[in-house]
Amino acid sequence: MEGLQEVYAALTRVPRLRGIAASQATVERLAGLTNRNYKIVIGNERFVLRIPGEGTSEYIDRRQEAVAAHVAAEAGVNAEVLFFDESDGLMLTRFVDGAVTMNGERFKDLGAVARAARAFRRVHDCGRQFATEFDLFRKMDEYLDYLRKKQARIPEGYADVQKEAEAVRAALNARPAALRPCHCDPLAENFLDTGARIFIIDWEYAGNNDPMWDLGDVSVEAGFGPDQDAALLDAYFGGKPPAAQAGRMVMYKAMCDLLWTLWGVIQVVNQNPVDDFWAYAVNRFDRCKTLMGSPAFGPHLDAVRRG
Repeated sequence: MEGLQEVYAALTRVPRLRGIAASQATVERLAGLTNRNYKIVIGNERFVLRIPGEGTSEYIDRRQEAVAAHVAAEAGVNAEVLFFDESDGLMLTRFVDGAVTMNGERFKDLGAVARAARAFRRVHDCGRQFATEFDLFRKMDEYLDYLRKKQARIPEGYADVQKEAEAVRAALNARPAALRPCHCDPLAENFLDTGARIFIIDWEYAGNNDPMWDLGDVSVEAGFGPDQDAALLDAYFGGKPPAAQAGRMVMYKAMCDLLWTLWGVIQVVNQNPVDDFWAYAVNRFDRCKTLMGSPAFGPHLDAVRRG
């Protein structure tokens, strides 16, 4: 397997595994967009080793991620964190047995959607705080500044849509939400479902945020339709959600696509070979424009303004 020497070298940095011979470990490559992830089996124990991707330390604060990963694990939402090197993000976690990695198709199960909502609620209500705030619009500015320094190409019309998003920014800021510890990057593949509960992994972008960001973002990432959105909100709120909260979720569905458009361009700049990230960025941008131009967007924005 390609990368085995890198894996063995990384394992020597983990105190509990330092004396393990390479011949004692079974290694299996797992999926990952920016990092290299491996399932490690040693005797009766199963782990996941995360080796951070090239260039990720330029835009991910590993110290802040470490805090989030540990807090989420203590809340029973993240996999158990066994080792985390804050200098570069090398991490070892306990493998979650009996779980399947979620995707858009598996999230068609409304029971799984409800389990995801309850996992979000568990970490949002854990009573702890993360080490940083996830400020959507500030992060957009940071990403844009990074890309300008790299003289990167950005999808045509981005600046115009960002100006239109100022109305969303004003409405959200006029009714600020109480910030809670949030995942902030809930790709469908970051959810592991045992059928009884869901774990959420990969807390690289986590921060204290409006909880409705997490709901809006997972809706976009997993391609939820109206029934799934309703199931997510109903399970999260334990019944019909307040109109203003449902509206905030829709605002974040648009804004997360606008933000992750820039993230996709950063992957292009960093020459990430895992996917066609230019197509990814353009698709996110087009989806944002479609939602913001839809008839339902205005009423949801008005609901946010009314609070």
